[in-house]
Amino acid sequence: MARILITGTNQGIGLEMAKQYAARGNEVITTCRSASRELKAAGCEVVENIDVTSADSVAALAKIVGDRKLDILINNAGILTGESFDDLDFTRMRAQYEVNTLGPLRVTHALNTNLKDGAKIGIVTSRVGSLDDNTSGGMYGYRMSKTAANMAGVNLSHDMKPRGIAVALLHPGYVRTNMTGGNGMTDASTAAAGLIERMDALSMDTTGTFWHAEGYELPW
Repeated sequence: MARILITGTNQGIGLEMAKQYAARGNEVITTCRSASRELKAAGCEVVENIDVTSADSVAALAKIVGDRKLDILINNAGILTGESFDDLDFTRMRAQYEVNTLGPLRVTHALNTNLKDGAKIGIVTSRVGSLDDNTSGGMYGYRMSKTAANMAGVNLSHDMKPRGIAVALLHPGYVRTNMTGGNGMTDASTAAAGLIERMDALSMDTTGTFWHAEGYELPW
């Protein structure tokens, strides 16, 4: 039985990943700012009041985890606001950077000693952070925060290599969640299943690579 910690699990993809990992018999520790009824019923340990932008909050999470070792860490917490060039709200853009880019790094650093040698780290990012795949512009804050998150993940893959810890950058697809306003091409359950498959397949041979939930590698 693996021990897995997932951030941002109140709803959507994070919630579905937590439910599916728990259904496989794993010990799942979930974090959120405020737990939904569905998360409380998922059969996971729920740690509320965790804000990945706060060093104190993340330190409190590490204290709750204690000396328990983690097999898998999934950095899923994220936010999306849609700035166009005509609507460059820099406050919103900074908020996305704090959550989407620094959040995964902050959590991983705080839980570093909890990661087993040979553990796995997943960062849920987005293909809209791909430079090669950007054909439409827009979404300035979200795109930039996810591009930076990809770089953080590649950096981590190098720093974690001596311990045999593999890192995956994960794109869930265009998923129908509250974040996307209910728009999308797939549902959260299907996306979560694909991300779990990518984590199952992750190895030191593929560490630091960028994957679509459907199973193909994405360009940077």
